[in-house]
Amino acid sequence: MNGRRKTADGAVGGGLLVAGTTSDAGKSVVTAGICRWLARQGVSVAPFKAQNMSLNSFVTREGAEIGRAQAMQAAAARVEPTALMNPVLLKPGSDRSSQVVLLGKPVGELSARGYHAGRQEQLLGTVTDCLAELRRTHDAVVCEGAGSPAEINLRRTDIVNMGLARAARIPVVVVGDIDRGGVFASFFGTTALLSEQDQSLVAGYLVNKFRGDVTLLEPGLEMLRRITGRQTYGVLPYAHGLGIDEEDGLRVSLRGTVRESVVAPPAGEDVLRVAVCAVPLMSNFTDVDALAAEPGVVVRFVDRPEELVDADLVVLPGTRGTVRALAWLRERGLADAVVRRAAEGRPVLGICGGYQMLGEHIEDEVESRAGAVDGLGLLPVRVRFAVEKTLARPVGRALGEPVEGYEIHHGVADVTGGGTFLHDERGNDLDGCRVGSVWGTHWHGSLESDGFRRAFLREVARASGRRFVPAPDTRFGALREEQLDRLGDLIEEHADTKALLRLIEEGVPEGLPFVPPGAP
Repeated sequence: MNGRRKTADGAVGGGLLVAGTTSDAGKSVVTAGICRWLARQGVSVAPFKAQNMSLNSFVTREGAEIGRAQAMQAAAARVEPTALMNPVLLKPGSDRSSQVVLLGKPVGELSARGYHAGRQEQLLGTVTDCLAELRRTHDAVVCEGAGSPAEINLRRTDIVNMGLARAARIPVVVVGDIDRGGVFASFFGTTALLSEQDQSLVAGYLVNKFRGDVTLLEPGLEMLRRITGRQTYGVLPYAHGLGIDEEDGLRVSLRGTVRESVVAPPAGEDVLRVAVCAVPLMSNFTDVDALAAEPGVVVRFVDRPEELVDADLVVLPGTRGTVRALAWLRERGLADAVVRRAAEGRPVLGICGGYQMLGEHIEDEVESRAGAVDGLGLLPVRVRFAVEKTLARPVGRALGEPVEGYEIHHGVADVTGGGTFLHDERGNDLDGCRVGSVWGTHWHGSLESDGFRRAFLREVARASGRRFVPAPDTRFGALREEQLDRLGDLIEEHADTKALLRLIEEGVPEGLPFVPPGAP
């Protein structure tokens, strides 16, 4: 970049807001791709999302909880994630309420009505201050919007789309998913539903997930330019198997695999089948991505007891509602199926909320306020929910290998027997419990530690009687870097990078026309 923009307060880095015609249009992917492309050009860049609604979160090194998508984007930008990059995180606890995490720390529960009725507007100053700090310390900040900027019922309290763009005076590029159809109508309608002031910040469009000959699309792009006065900054092809961290675990297909990418054949004679119970309010389902990356490991999400029969490993994942998820397991017959597995010596792994469910007793006056609840009784663990949330980035050892992870939980586990799963370098107990082939831990992300993951899979294979051998050269961190580079390649090869860079450096183009009728 040629330099920083001058303001009354001094020089600041350039900015861009990536909005979308809908949720899942590809905002997270495009934001990460632009961050990686800029980082490869030697630009100091940071991601930003003012407000994120997600059950898939991460803990920064300073102990702040942010959306995992922003942590992934920070990795794309080759910078350490911080709370500044996602100042407001909403973690749904039901269809109508969410825990509000402000600057990485929980500050309470709010209904959707209560949040949009006033709390959201009060946060605009915090959000713009965080963005200003990132722009002060970086050459560029690439912001991600949420949902659609044309949600006219929410515009008055918006702090993540046009409300942010207006407050910070940054240009907006709108991403549309052409694979769903109707992308031209979506681009035009999104623009035409914005007020004149908001439209003045919408610089143009970016088509995502295109299949076919791009020359067939060009007449439509030209017509779109004529009727809106705005250019299209690129047409990104449909790319299979990107394997990036999703925002919302609730949208995971119960019958689908974790990733679309082709995995190499198993190193041994057998495969390992992993069944992940798709519990309500499932959180940090990305914990099993590292398993799915292993050649010969097949991961699927399940919701019926018969789907556990042929599984070599059953995983109870994290959840924002431990007691609710436990009731769901019992209602569906999955709880009985898991208990039978354990009695037969067949492997079960519980992570965070899943670990809590495996214990003997749960005392919850915080999350569900259900009071005393019996667990599955597979581990000698008693759990009490504390008001203070544990947020940490621990390191330790397990099965003779180093392990790193992160903790996000209200439940405090009292282990009364069995063996401790994770230890420090001196052998002192750190976390978790193991009895036979049942393991439990509060640590998310532990399976991303390559040596530990291989040792754990060897244990699973031995208990399952499978002739499975972990591949010796699978490095999860390297695979993730490859995926982030693919995102950067998408931008570099298929977007008008010169025009994007000009937009980031120089700000909103002059003379953008108004597209009627505008906001009602």
